[in-house]
Amino acid sequence: MNPEEPEPLTVFELMTATYAAENVNLRDEWFGNAQEGIKGIQKLLREQSSLLEIQPTEFLQGLTLLNTWKNRQEDINVGRTGKQIRGVTAKREAVLNLPLSAYRKWKDRLQDGYLKAAKFLNQESFFSARDLPYRTQIVPLAAVMSILGNRYLEPMTYDKIARWLWCGILGELYGGSVETRMALDIQELIDWINISSEEPSTIRDANFQPVRLGTLRSRNSAAYKGINILIQRDGAKDFFWKIAIKDIDKNEIDIHHIFPRSWCEKHDINPSRYNSILNKTPISSKANLMIGGIAPSKYLPKLQNHDGVGLDDAGMNEILEKHCIDSTSLREDDFESFIISRERMILEKIESVMGKQVLKADDSVFSEDEDSDI
Repeated sequence: MNPEEPEPLTVFELMTATYAAENVNLRDEWFGNAQEGIKGIQKLLREQSSLLEIQPTEFLQGLTLLNTWKNRQEDINVGRTGKQIRGVTAKREAVLNLPLSAYRKWKDRLQDGYLKAAKFLNQESFFSARDLPYRTQIVPLAAVMSILGNRYLEPMTYDKIARWLWCGILGELYGGSVETRMALDIQELIDWINISSEEPSTIRDANFQPVRLGTLRSRNSAAYKGINILIQRDGAKDFFWKIAIKDIDKNEIDIHHIFPRSWCEKHDINPSRYNSILNKTPISSKANLMIGGIAPSKYLPKLQNHDGVGLDDAGMNEILEKHCIDSTSLREDDFESFIISRERMILEKIESVMGKQVLKADDSVFSEDEDSDI
């Protein structure tokens, strides 16, 4: 683009201009206006830490999904068929054509849908925007919550939504351009919940390859984030504080090496192996400081016998198990056995949340080709 040419207007800016012609200030609606006593949608959503990064265009996409979904339902109810049935969409053109009447109709319900989505995400152990593998997947999630209301709390409904969420994350299906998937998901997920039809495309399409565990080294990867949260979701405790990780200040928690990097380098272990997620787990900075660069057989007694702790081997082993760590191989400093057992244990968790079998990998899961960011 010529540097002298103006940047194209965003969807939000274009819709702001459109609604201004009908005497609605969309900027005030989103950002608020203290002088006018308008709180703003953004401020309401940002009261939930998992929604801190929700963008106005995404909110408009959610409104468009709801409006076109409702149109589709009306067409079906009156007996229209085939091309007579209007489609569900979240594409730019449809957002730009969202009537002000539809905005007014769905705005409050979608706000509530986002707040319910935040509660749902908290239940699944996603507590901050940093934790979220895909912000884009929250758009159809919030729209579905807007339709269901408190029905999402029904055990069978909750389990279906959770399975859809985890399949999207671990199948890495919500990267790139996802407007078509959003549209399919809102109608297929609602149909699956209401009339027990076939599983949504996102569940059917999701496939986690075990070899992926050996290539996950980037903190920005959706599957990397997802596996980190899976460990926390089932109540994993911190190595040092001995309380649930989800109850510790998030600024104190990071994903650290289990076999320390310096120990691995001294034992000629390839970086592709020791930097993969198979050798990392969420722990506090205090625990990581105590681990330092020494062997597990030496740092585990330190963590157990620190002043005021006095934890026996059985108690520490229980903590390790929640992190999908085989205590025997870790205490024996057996890196190879540790990696094999941890892969198996993590794959079992993945199978559980995705609701489908994952083919077991061989021992050649490590590669230098992907996710080199550590």
